[in-house]
Amino acid sequence: MMDTNSELYRAALLMHGHRCPAMPLGLRAGLAAMEALDVERSRDGELRALVETDRSHCGACFGDGIQVATGCTFGKGNIQKLGYGKFALTVIDNKTGRSVRVVTKPETIQKSKESEFIGFRKQGIPASKIDAKYVDSMVEMMLSAPAEALFNIGEVVEVKLPTPRPHDFNTVTCTQCGEVIVERYARIKNGQVVCMPCAEKG
Repeated sequence: MMDTNSELYRAALLMHGHRCPAMPLGLRAGLAAMEALDVERSRDGELRALVETDRSHCGACFGDGIQVATGCTFGKGNIQKLGYGKFALTVIDNKTGRSVRVVTKPETIQKSKESEFIGFRKQGIPASKIDAKYVDSMVEMMLSAPAEALFNIGEVVEVKLPTPRPHDFNTVTCTQCGEVIVERYARIKNGQVVCMPCAEKG
């Protein structure tokens, strides 16, 4: 269990920017998945996270907690949004092919929806402008409740791993805008090397 003084939560809050229930929920979901797989936080590309939220998802903050917990980040390229609109994720161990899916229980979501914090959010008030007294109890619950009370944690199963794609260190310069591109993303237009945006221009 953890609380708001936990080093991991404080790091996640610094990265995320505001207090809300969804970010610590994602933090706990990521930790639950790692515990089920008996793996450590990804320092390079050891893990892969498939997050089922999307940009307009009411709990999109869930994804930031997952990034901090698992070490799967957009910078490393080992996290992906599936856009299913769910409060769930799958973590895959890239060394073994073992994976687990963690799904937030409906009652966990319902408690959050019934909170005063969500009432303010529905009115369009930004999370950072809502007084802490309306969210702190929800944050504490997400951090301190047993994982089994918050989530349905699936069985560990093996998945077929895709062939790893090595990083491309070769670069070229777009002949139209003059900006540098990693080579595999370059296009040829009228016999000239161009970037994707320039290739799409009429």
